[in-house]
Amino acid sequence: MGHTMNSARSFLFKKRRWIQGLIGLGVFAGASYFGINLWLVVGVGAVTGIVFGKVFCRWACPIGFIMEIITGLGGPDSAFQGMYQYHKIGCPIAWISGALNKVSAFKLRVDESTCLTCGLCDKACYLSTLEPARFSLFKRNKERPGDAFACSRCMACVTACPNGSLTYGLGKPRRTLPAAEPVQPE
Repeated sequence: MGHTMNSARSFLFKKRRWIQGLIGLGVFAGASYFGINLWLVVGVGAVTGIVFGKVFCRWACPIGFIMEIITGLGGPDSAFQGMYQYHKIGCPIAWISGALNKVSAFKLRVDESTCLTCGLCDKACYLSTLEPARFSLFKRNKERPGDAFACSRCMACVTACPNGSLTYGLGKPRRTLPAAEPVQPE
């Protein structure tokens, strides 16, 4: 059962942009064509923030979907990557759910007994790449991106982990990590 659940999560995380596009289209259609009140959308976004953290931006927001297309134009190392945060400045869902990242029921967790400290998670995480001096998923004495206000729970870090040491699920995140030096990926 656990393996099946992990396989399903892995599949969903790898297809996140397609899921975001479809749900975002539904949110846009609901608000635009069917007259669904935007306060209802904000309320649903806040409730998802309590349970999952800031998932709305990267899993359901139509504007977030468009911004991901724009920021992805130049590749992972382009100047466009730094633009991702700007569109969230005026979004109440981003404010509410971002503030709930630290207290949400679902957390990013590192299994320290199996972590290779290879750094692939940090390379995949947009917060760790934008602010490497501040954030890391595996290095000691750095903030965990998953607890940060700006983390949108895109799960790129979980998908990048080669042995499944980094997971997303119910519970508190583990804070201690092995003291081993990072191993360079082959």
